[in-house]
Amino acid sequence: MEYKHISQNKTMLTDYYELTMSQAYFNQGLKDTIAYFDIFFRKVPDGGGYAIMAGLEQAISYVENLHFTEEDLEFLRQTGDFSEDFLAYLRDMEFSCDIWAIPEGTPIFQGEPILKVRGPIIQAQIIETMLLLTINHQSLIATKSSRIVSQAAGRPVMEFGARRAQGSDASVLGARAAYIGGVASTSCTLAGEIFGIPLSGTMAHSFVQLHDSEFESFKAYAESYPDNTVLLIDTYNVLESGLPNAIRTAKEVLEPMGKRLKGVRIDSGDITYLSQACRKVLDEAGLEDCNIVISNSLDEYIIREILIQGAKVDSFGVGERLITSKSEPVFGGVYKLSAVEDEDGKIEPRMKISDSVVKITNPGSKSLYRFIDNKTGKAVADLITLADEKINSDHPYELFDPEATWKRQTVMDYTLVPLLKPIFQGGKLVYDLPTIEEIRDYSKEQMKTLWPSVTRLDNPHIYYVDLSQKLWDLKHQILCQPKKH
Repeated sequence: MEYKHISQNKTMLTDYYELTMSQAYFNQGLKDTIAYFDIFFRKVPDGGGYAIMAGLEQAISYVENLHFTEEDLEFLRQTGDFSEDFLAYLRDMEFSCDIWAIPEGTPIFQGEPILKVRGPIIQAQIIETMLLLTINHQSLIATKSSRIVSQAAGRPVMEFGARRAQGSDASVLGARAAYIGGVASTSCTLAGEIFGIPLSGTMAHSFVQLHDSEFESFKAYAESYPDNTVLLIDTYNVLESGLPNAIRTAKEVLEPMGKRLKGVRIDSGDITYLSQACRKVLDEAGLEDCNIVISNSLDEYIIREILIQGAKVDSFGVGERLITSKSEPVFGGVYKLSAVEDEDGKIEPRMKISDSVVKITNPGSKSLYRFIDNKTGKAVADLITLADEKINSDHPYELFDPEATWKRQTVMDYTLVPLLKPIFQGGKLVYDLPTIEEIRDYSKEQMKTLWPSVTRLDNPHIYYVDLSQKLWDLKHQILCQPKKH
């Protein structure tokens, strides 16, 4: 099933300067100039040690639907900023770029190209906004979800954020990204319908309040869902009212039907104390198999803390702080020109130079590799090379820190994994899209290649993204050249 907000033509979802620059290229006779662009990010959100690649499927859908309608062209005509010749060019434009990208679910790191575009400058420029939008948003939510799931210590995490997301697309696609990041289910029904994500949900306080008594509400719900009865027990008082009524429901309603109470949910109060007290009472009532579910503005730090305190929790419902990545709601992916081709097809590197070292880009058409230690199965480092470089993985390879070049490590007995996969060639899709389950399983396996020192929340080890000697030499050659002003 296609989701209309995703599959519809979004060609006009581009920053206006992409179009004004494109007409300037057109007027200069540069429309056929082949340009290279990289998407990369400079900083992992939340001071973390890794991020998770997500959003590629929606980027692909956008590119496949790329075309200007007559309504689009009429709108641009009425701005008065565009010539009829340029509008005719847009009308007839057929996407012909090459795109490479890191597969969804892969751990990614600062500074490395996670998506690469090669194609006519106008096409490559127009797609910038939407590519960044979808990759930035979903990578942010997948990363946040991965962090939260990591602290749940194997307990299921349910994504409960639909009503807190910044808009309907953010809710649905945020649920998708969260599932890639490891959550077990979502409360967003539309995300379940579109992507096949397992759905979860219990009841709201309003359901309890609507009935004349708490017990009547529990009884009604249990009779409707005897195989999956999870009761919200904090509407009035968890220990004095909610829990006793839940146990009464288990004994008087469910057990005579041959059913068991599946769980109780706590959405407020001192979670550690209440969960411990509930566990004790439930066990004494012979309901050792009744799960305790908690919600209430959770994130990775709160989950970690309450488990350290000894909270008796079996699963978590996480909403606003996940779906909005509240602690750091921006994934800073950028889209930068790295090279152009001359008329003979020779690649001429381009580089942004800045007083801020972190904003100096890596020039040229590039490839990206991950070194996996064959003895441990763990990732050692990532390496950015020029696209024409060949690495013989049968030989030792010397890695070095591109900023502190005296820090060097020779890697032996490794597997070299190319990370950038062909997605479009000549404008045609050449990538077999995996299912969301395949992406999620792949991501889970890929996370196992990272050392715990990289994935920990506090002061994570910096995972190295190194440059090949050839790329490092090119970069410093350009830096040392007289500047063109």
